[in-house]
Amino acid sequence: MSSLFCIIDDKHVPIYRILWISDVPHFCGEDDCQCEGRYEVRLEQGESLWTNREERDEVLKVLEKWHTGDDLDAGGPDSENWS
Repeated sequence: MSSLFCIIDDKHVPIYRILWISDVPHFCGEDDCQCEGRYEVRLEQGESLWTNREERDEVLKVLEKWHTGDDLDAGGPDSENWS
């Protein structure tokens, strides 16, 4: 079974806390912006993390697997592997 966590910007984040992920990189035009060209991952309670495209794509894959149940082991209480 997969973990309920994914790594975003060196942080182990519970995937159920992720609300949305930007499809395009951030651009605000501010001279002192430190997030320019990075992708926003919005979490609960108005928090955001910023990541590169490769990490963003990996988080999307993890969320998709979690949502569709592809990460679940086959079996249940009657299975030999269930504990």
